[in-house]
Amino acid sequence: METLRRSLSRWKKYHIKVHLADEDLLLPLTVRPTDTMMDLRAHLVREGVTSWKKTFFYNARVIEEHETVKEAKIQNGSVLLLISDK
Repeated sequence: METLRRSLSRWKKYHIKVHLADEDLLLPLTVRPTDTMMDLRAHLVREGVTSWKKTFFYNARVIEEHETVKEAKIQNGSVLLLISDK
């Protein structure tokens, strides 16, 4: 049963939003639970947004680069905050 659940999770998709604080912009993204923050950065680059020297936050917590969407407990409809490092 666990193997089935894991195999189905790769087809699961979350519709989240990334709030770019510096530009006052809310960008919709479709991600998978297995995507890391580096994958999210690649999605943003495809949208024309640079995320260099910026940090992701979710529920007032910094999300590390290697963390997956699932590990960070990000759910469908969540909003991530992307803030420039100062």
